[in-house]
Amino acid sequence: MSWLRTHNCGELSITNKGDEVVLNGWIATRRDLGGLIFLDLRDRFGITQIVFDETNKKLHEQAEQLRPEYVIGVRGKVLARGIETINPEMKTGEVEVEVSDLIVYSKAETPPFEIKDDIPTNEEIRLRYRYLDLRRPQLQKNLLLRSEVYHTIRNYYHQKAFAEVETPVLMRSTPEGARDYLVPSRVNAGKFFALPQSPQTYKQLLMVSGMDRYFQIVKCFRDEDLRADRQPEFTQVDVEMSFVNEDVIYSVHEELMATIWKEHLDVDVKLPFPRMTYKEALETYGTDKPDLRFDITINDLSEDVAESGFKIFRSIVQKGGRVLSVTIPGQGKLGRGALDRLTKRVQSQTGAAGMIFMKKIDGEVSCSVGKFLDEDTMKKMADTSGAKDGDLVLILAGAAPDVYHQMGTLRLMVAKDFDLIDTTQTRFLWVTEFPLFEWSKEDLRFYSLHHPFTAPKPEDISLLDDSPEKVNARAYDLVLNGSEIGGGSIRIHDTLLQQKIFTILGINEEEARHKFGFLLDAFRYGAPPHGGIALGLDRIIMLMSGSQSLRDVIAFPKNQKAQSLMDNSPSDVDEQQLKELHISLRKSALKP
Repeated sequence: MSWLRTHNCGELSITNKGDEVVLNGWIATRRDLGGLIFLDLRDRFGITQIVFDETNKKLHEQAEQLRPEYVIGVRGKVLARGIETINPEMKTGEVEVEVSDLIVYSKAETPPFEIKDDIPTNEEIRLRYRYLDLRRPQLQKNLLLRSEVYHTIRNYYHQKAFAEVETPVLMRSTPEGARDYLVPSRVNAGKFFALPQSPQTYKQLLMVSGMDRYFQIVKCFRDEDLRADRQPEFTQVDVEMSFVNEDVIYSVHEELMATIWKEHLDVDVKLPFPRMTYKEALETYGTDKPDLRFDITINDLSEDVAESGFKIFRSIVQKGGRVLSVTIPGQGKLGRGALDRLTKRVQSQTGAAGMIFMKKIDGEVSCSVGKFLDEDTMKKMADTSGAKDGDLVLILAGAAPDVYHQMGTLRLMVAKDFDLIDTTQTRFLWVTEFPLFEWSKEDLRFYSLHHPFTAPKPEDISLLDDSPEKVNARAYDLVLNGSEIGGGSIRIHDTLLQQKIFTILGINEEEARHKFGFLLDAFRYGAPPHGGIALGLDRIIMLMSGSQSLRDVIAFPKNQKAQSLMDNSPSDVDEQQLKELHISLRKSALKP
């Protein structure tokens, strides 16, 4: 038996004074004051204080047996709390419910951790008992935010004449980048489906079919190494549009972000978002996803030191490398010990050979390698670095582009160390004009920086035959506060151009037909110009909620070994299942 509640645990207020109500929920806390027993009753909507009075002896005796996490229902009258007991931090803090009847739906063992935010519980334990972890108010708040954002996204796209279309979860394997999750076919012996890394080919086919504007909130899968902002299965907002250019895609998604941030965070996002080329981002911030919430940029000292007395600088510049600096305001008095510790961190985290520092104190410039540099060179370096009195300049030197990436890591490191990031800001950015290809020194071949269906910039097509490394793509990433939250491109819709790209990637005609023949065939029957974007929904919710990990915004996440500790998956399967799937395991995969 269960009682139908009249209210949830987060909605009673002083206007309900005197009402007879029914509440259902979990016991959050229990306080026994002898004659009175107070319980905080919790559901996902909030907490209401309930009270058992000893004047009802039988009910009071029942209440003495109640413990945290019991699931109960109560009937009672809403009373106003005394002025001294009002809790202004609770929505229901002005009232309490005097219980007249009680039902215990289920008892609970003592949980392995307290159901409360900010409890330092081992994450492995939290993931093993995820259903208990999800009772914590912050995680419930994250999941509710996620649910509400889904609703906003769907409304927005429908208002913009997009069609929501589901694409297959079982598809053919087209490994080009991360590893596929493979699914064996029982009825087609020896053949496999793959779980989609992205619905990329399907959404392009939808444009060929004339759907014009498509979106989908879709699960995707990548069998890759994990970290705090990566999961083997993830959710993206997948979008494709016909007869558009980059500006249309930018404007539609800038408005979407502004709508989400206003509706759910009450933040006014300034439009349009700034744009920055990949080259500018790398050379100014040392990354293709720069955090613009603090004003530290990379300075190039190469010309200043090309003829200096410091042999290391001269040699690096002569070989085409760069000497770069960042300036940390007001830290010129930082001691040698702190700088040595910072140098070791830089070396371990970036692979840099070392770090050089300069200080400008009382108008005088000093440098850790000053004995090899004359005063004019040091002054030029300080001026190029924009150093003011009291500032610290940190310098890295090495081959490009590696030294830019190293400096980008150092830039973020010192911003966090010296609390330079303005966390109240929301800084969106489009990064554009990525290289179309990247060269692998290990494999001695080109790979697509994004994917092989990305269109080159029209003015660069003539470079494809002789200088593919110089070709820029019609690709773009959406960045928020130093995190990439989306990426997309204008696609190739011409079969001959697509075949040329495959050739540069080392995909011969036979392989192209085998992997992508269905798409190439579709293009033969009239493909519109089209482009799209995929937004990382998990990462967006993580940033909106202020969480530190994707696992805090996903109901049932995997750990860093791609395991679910709660239900112990992936798991062994019996021999009969493998036999039906025409699979046998190598001895190395079997447990001893």
